[in-house]
Amino acid sequence: MLDLEGQKLPVGTLDGRVAFITGAARGQGRAHAVRLAQAGVDVIGVDICEDIASFDYSCASIDELQETKRLVEIEGRRMHLGVADVRDFHALKAVFDAGLAEFGRVDIVIANAGMIRYADEEDPQQEWQDTLDVILTGAFNTVRAAIGALVDGGRGGSIVLTSSSAGLKGTAAPDASPQAYTAAKRGLVGYMQVLATQYAPDMIRVNTVHPTGVLSGMTMNDALARKAQEMGSNISQMQNALPISILDAEDIANAVAFLVSDEAKFITGMQWALDAGFSVR
Repeated sequence: MLDLEGQKLPVGTLDGRVAFITGAARGQGRAHAVRLAQAGVDVIGVDICEDIASFDYSCASIDELQETKRLVEIEGRRMHLGVADVRDFHALKAVFDAGLAEFGRVDIVIANAGMIRYADEEDPQQEWQDTLDVILTGAFNTVRAAIGALVDGGRGGSIVLTSSSAGLKGTAAPDASPQAYTAAKRGLVGYMQVLATQYAPDMIRVNTVHPTGVLSGMTMNDALARKAQEMGSNISQMQNALPISILDAEDIANAVAFLVSDEAKFITGMQWALDAGFSVR
């Protein structure tokens, strides 16, 4: 959030808190880490740092994850980084536990990791399963890795699941991965509502955010560029109501920084459309 002179506005009472963020090496995950660091938050950041065969663009690298750490440290905060696949609960939990041992607490969980295949399907069952597993099972594993420490901390907290405009409104898609993407992003809403109800007595708030297209590794790659050129591609349907073609990752991070702050302490169980009007178009 910016004031009229372009300066960062403070987001209330986040100083000294700790966030666990998946997909932290680039895109929205990096933007969340840096924005929260600006608000006084230390970060446990994780990314896969290797490619997944069924997807047609590269995952983030270890160098990108280390760059996120550098950017967090520029803001005067610390980052514990780890490499793990969100589909692998035990590897993810090991990274979280190491970060928890370093920082001694966790207050914020952002399940952000996600992938989609753009090319025509080749192995639809595998592509469906991998997309579901990264997005939906990955979010489940992320929450399960951290929820015990979040509850035991006794301070409440905030969980944000990164859904999508596709989680509010599906678009036509013939191939398995984009179908699974919409199913998984919609599934996050149901999972969020269960968690919001379950952990409300602990003052742990749970919400989904639903961005339209965002500048990130998922959108800035040759695979999407090729798909966008195809006549009849479902990507051609991704038109926002506002005259904005795509959002910056920082736009989403600013909104999430508010959502996890005490200024939003009564907001839970909500589906927040950060979509430039895509869902009402």
